[in-house]
Amino acid sequence: MDLNAFMQNYSDEIGGQYSEYDSKTSIIIVPLADERFQTVLGKLKQSQRYDRLGIEFVSKVCEFEADMDLKALLEENASLNHAKFSISENFINVEASSFVDTATEEVLKEIIQEVANVADEYEFKLTGEDVH
Repeated sequence: MDLNAFMQNYSDEIGGQYSEYDSKTSIIIVPLADERFQTVLGKLKQSQRYDRLGIEFVSKVCEFEADMDLKALLEENASLNHAKFSISENFINVEASSFVDTATEEVLKEIIQEVANVADEYEFKLTGEDVH
């Protein structure tokens, strides 16, 4: 899969902004309701567990703070279709992944939208801001 071509085409389709980092990584700034935006990073990466090429989409929510209710975020994971909350480098993120060989473009578009919408929703719930 040509991730960057897919990301650029989808960005054009939704009126977003596209940036390429390298041949395996790019971002879309996804336009959302109420003139809000959310950055979603797409990255091709080899799954060490399954020895298959995967595609991962990640969006930052906010910096992790010790008083945040992580149990509530884990419980929220159960209501999401593709996305899940994670913590990486002291940031709460929303992420989703799929194997390249079984993903369709329509599913990848759904994943990007869910990651962007959930990250934006929780960024606002947790911080009251639209930063990422």
